Amino acid sequence: MTRFFNFSPGPAVLPAEVLQQARDEIVDWRGTGMSVMEMSHRGKEFIGIAERAESDLRELLSVPRNYKVLFMQGGATLQFAGAPLNFSVAGQTVDYVNTGAWSKKAIGEAKRYSKVNVAADAGGAYCSIPPVATWNASAGAAYLHYTPNETIGGVEFNFVPDMGNVPLVADMSSTLLSRPIDVSRFGMIYAGAQKNIGPAGLTVVIVRDDLLGRARTETPSVLDYAVVAKDGSMLNTPPTYAWYLAGLVFQWLKRQGGLSAIGERNRVKAAALYDAIDRSSFYENPVAKDARSWMNVVFTLARPELDKTFLTEAKDAGLVTLEGHRSVGGMRASLYNAMPMEGVKALVSFMAEFERKHA
Repeated sequence: MTRFFNFSPGPAVLPAEVLQQARDEIVDWRGTGMSVMEMSHRGKEFIGIAERAESDLRELLSVPRNYKVLFMQGGATLQFAGAPLNFSVAGQTVDYVNTGAWSKKAIGEAKRYSKVNVAADAGGAYCSIPPVATWNASAGAAYLHYTPNETIGGVEFNFVPDMGNVPLVADMSSTLLSRPIDVSRFGMIYAGAQKNIGPAGLTVVIVRDDLLGRARTETPSVLDYAVVAKDGSMLNTPPTYAWYLAGLVFQWLKRQGGLSAIGERNRVKAAALYDAIDRSSFYENPVAKDARSWMNVVFTLARPELDKTFLTEAKDAGLVTLEGHRSVGGMRASLYNAMPMEGVKALVSFMAEFERKHA
């Protein structure tokens, strides 16, 4: 069996151990005579899978007791609407920080339901994070929303904003589980699964108890966090197989030593690739050094006409999905948890050889 080094931004690489375990269990899960895909979500077998997954996620993130962990659908995009519908009344101001493509999408959706104040805008090519001292936050905002990591631009916050009593809402789709975080700093965290959690189809929402029960009357039940929490994330049939696979990923992370260990591994991977880019006159990363993403490393070639050749030769070398987003071009290497250091080393080696041949 051939496995390429898959640098896709999402759906992304999954741990080989997890895929192998899922393969072994796909027809007959632990002697039940059926696949997890065939189980009732209300049967004792799947209830056990779901409870174990939540327990392991809480342990990994040290989630405080006064937070609910929800397993939802619709991706992070649905939560762009979920935040204003659950936490603000019609016409109330909500603050947003714009650092790139996903921030813009969240802002656009929030404007359908609330008065949006863009407290800060990185502007231009979105290659940096605006200093907090320059932010224009609103007095009495229902919450402040930001995107800790922009997968398209490769821009990442290296700090958690302190907004005082204003709840902090974060789209952590591409960073959750990549390193330790202090959940208590946030009112709500949400993340599409297809980066570091599991396959596409599942969305994790972590929300503080005191923010529940505020949803507008027009909020659909499947998007009302209080209703979803009350029903144990099973108001309707959840994406059971994606939930099961996420649970296997959580177990894998624990075997790796938890988020401190995986975070250090991710730091080293990113540093190795950025170092190779910085030492070269052929490759360039446009992002300010204090805002470089650990998860999504973007770079351009000195000769853009070689982009297609780079991608073709990279694929021949077993390195795939390195093409940058269509809106920005160039290259992008996503270094999520399941990308091994061997993959980064292979990419660095390929880049050096490609430069030797074509510079």
